[in-house]
Amino acid sequence: MHVPCLLPPILVKFSDCPGNNGIQFETNNLDFKVRTDGTIYATHQVQIPLKQTVFMVTAWDHQTLERWETMVRLLVGEKTQHNGHKQQKGKKNASTDLASQPSDTLIPWRQPQNSNGLRRQKRDWVIPPINVPENSRGPFPQQLVRIRSDKDSEIHIRYSITGVGADQPPMEVFSIDPVSGRMYVTRPMDREERASYHLRAHAVDMNGNKVENPIDLYIYVIDMNDNRPEFINQVYNGSVDEGSKPGTYVMTVTANDADDSTTANGMVRYRIVTQTPQSPSQNMFTINSETGDIVTVAAGLDREKVQQYTVIVQATDMEGNLNYGLSNTATAIITVTDVNDNPPEFTASTYSGEVPENRVEVVVANLTVMDRDQPHSPNWNAVYRIISGDPSGHFTIRTDPVTNEGMVTVVKAVDYEMNRAFMLTVMVSNQAPLASGIQMSFQSTAGVTISVTDINEAPYFPTNHKLIRLEEGVPTGTALTTFSAVDPDRFMQQAVRYSKLSDPADWLNINATNGQITTAAVLDRESVYIKNNVYEATFLAADNGIPPASGTGTLQIYLIDINDNAPELLPKEAQICEKPNLNVINITAADADIDPNVGPFVFELPSVPSAVRKNWTITRLNGDYAQLSLRIMYLEAGMYDVPIVVTDSGNPPLYNTSIIKVKVCPCDENGDCTTIGAVAAAGLGTGAIIAILICIIILLTMVLLFVVWMKRREKERHTKQLLIDPEDDVRDNILKYDEEGGGEEDQDYDLSQLQQPETVDHVLNKAPGVRRVDERPIGAEPQYPIRPVIPHPGDIGDFINEGLRAADNDPTAPPYDSLLVFDYEGSGSTAGSVSSLNSSSSGDQDYDYLNDWGPRFKKLADMYGGGEED
Repeated sequence: MHVPCLLPPILVKFSDCPGNNGIQFETNNLDFKVRTDGTIYATHQVQIPLKQTVFMVTAWDHQTLERWETMVRLLVGEKTQHNGHKQQKGKKNASTDLASQPSDTLIPWRQPQNSNGLRRQKRDWVIPPINVPENSRGPFPQQLVRIRSDKDSEIHIRYSITGVGADQPPMEVFSIDPVSGRMYVTRPMDREERASYHLRAHAVDMNGNKVENPIDLYIYVIDMNDNRPEFINQVYNGSVDEGSKPGTYVMTVTANDADDSTTANGMVRYRIVTQTPQSPSQNMFTINSETGDIVTVAAGLDREKVQQYTVIVQATDMEGNLNYGLSNTATAIITVTDVNDNPPEFTASTYSGEVPENRVEVVVANLTVMDRDQPHSPNWNAVYRIISGDPSGHFTIRTDPVTNEGMVTVVKAVDYEMNRAFMLTVMVSNQAPLASGIQMSFQSTAGVTISVTDINEAPYFPTNHKLIRLEEGVPTGTALTTFSAVDPDRFMQQAVRYSKLSDPADWLNINATNGQITTAAVLDRESVYIKNNVYEATFLAADNGIPPASGTGTLQIYLIDINDNAPELLPKEAQICEKPNLNVINITAADADIDPNVGPFVFELPSVPSAVRKNWTITRLNGDYAQLSLRIMYLEAGMYDVPIVVTDSGNPPLYNTSIIKVKVCPCDENGDCTTIGAVAAAGLGTGAIIAILICIIILLTMVLLFVVWMKRREKERHTKQLLIDPEDDVRDNILKYDEEGGGEEDQDYDLSQLQQPETVDHVLNKAPGVRRVDERPIGAEPQYPIRPVIPHPGDIGDFINEGLRAADNDPTAPPYDSLLVFDYEGSGSTAGSVSSLNSSSSGDQDYDYLNDWGPRFKKLADMYGGGEED
């Protein structure tokens, strides 16, 4: 069949079109080709497993550079016998023509009659799928097929379709002419939106009765290459070790195509477009065209030369056909990771340093190295070791985390007199082991020379603390020992001088030249400066070096006890009943010495005076305790000083006569002193005790009389009059509190005007209305409570409250004690101060001007003015 021009891919009839000169054709299916005249032919015998095959034909004009594309569908039909019967089912036509389904394709509801006029058993047709290309440009509506029932010649039939795309969303994609049965597509299709539709066609008569059974219509949207491949990421990041062998996997890039993946439209292929930088080769990587795996293809990856590659990857559909396929690109950034392929190397073969003796944590030398691996990584971080030259471990090498330098540090003090210099051999390596095949460099080893400088060292006491033993009490000036120091500076000629640094009791002296210790006072073991029988003193030894240095030494003296302290009797005071056999006094002794110069003790009564042994006796309990008791049957109460001689067990023994004050007193049946007895024992006689008791009784009587007198006076005070007498009424007097006017003249006024007026005629004649607060109202006066003649103190409060309540409710009570509020004087008022009013009250005055002060002063003007007229 000839295709002289390209028309829509399906559902059309092909016709001859002129103008094919200069047109070239190409297909995307290697089984078919197009001649220059537009003839499509098979390149070889083709076995088509499906009922159709689809491929794309592209045409372009070299002159106008115009380009066209169309989709061609090859249908596989059954070969028909000459008698009109169909070929046996399953046999396909070996010679297949290329055709497009015409727009007026008729789909009958039933199979027609055979050539012999016999009707086969009625059955439904199986309608082949209807293929619709996506992105069709129309015009719309575009006819797809025509559906017809063989009963339309007998009755009027109405056709309809149902299903998704017809009466279900998306609505009205397909429509059908109810009379002719022609079915249309109403708009362009998008396979990526929906790839197929399943509709059902219905045939009914004019009354809506079903004429035929519904038939299924399958509509497939034919894919067009209208979607470019899209990479999942626009930028991909990957890494590969430097020195990797060819074929080492790096990363994978992936692109997806929304077109049909079963056709060439959705088959994506990858390729590398560019590589930056192109060193050491322009093709260091390759990509699997189908999977997108990027691998190394050449050797020579070196991070120290190229740390990162930028690769542009292109994805193309149509199986990578650059002429027909659509493409997209992405960026793959490949980082070359570091491996330890560069051993660290010292920048110098020898290093030197200097350290003063007796110093630690001092950096004496800095070792610098060079490493070309990635900084601050295990492949770059240096680790230093001392191989030889320091058997005693005086030095260590620490790594500076910033500069990677090795810091030779003193960790154990060196002595100039022992070692004047050190020759160290050091080696450097990395935290990470070297890569396979990489050997250590001879420059990874270096020598370090360290010189020790001599400094003035302090003298020291070889025996520190030094302990000596001697008896206490040695005389002053006794040589105890020689406490000498040693100067470690053997190569310096220096003198050592000694002095005291600490001598709490100031008992010792030291010779400044040779360090001999002598006593400056008697050493006493019982001194407060002794702790656990040891006296401790500190001495200083200083040389005359530059600068001077000094050391200290401690001398401990253990003092051996001698019997130099007599025992003391305990207790010093006691009491005992005046009759014997009721109680006794337990006595003991205290001795500042230690064993064997203490107990057992001997307690004795002296023979003089003789009354001691006559009245008292001592009974020994044990080596440390004895009992003192009365020898006679009765001893008068009082204080007695009883001497007792106490002797220790020292060699020679020491004794002491101690006095114990014994209080002898009368006792009760329990053996306790009575109160009277205690007083008597204090030294008071019976007469003195009686006098003290009489004084106490007199004092208590006076206090009682005073309380009775105060109670009686308080009672008399409450029985007095509760109200103030008229003579004492302060309202009849003017109290002068301050001087505002001109002295005595201010008080020369008629006080009767301030008293209760004798008549109330002027009040009775006033019209009703607002009353003045200083006018006495007319009305019945309330009855005040009558004060009782002899009031009870408990009724005083009630009486006062009742009188106050009656006064508050009395409208006739004059407001003599009330605060009267006068009108505001205002600025420019002719009213003066109160003092001026007072001063004007003396002598003959005109009070008419008070009328101008307001209604409250008008009454005062009338009172004073009327007085003058009278």
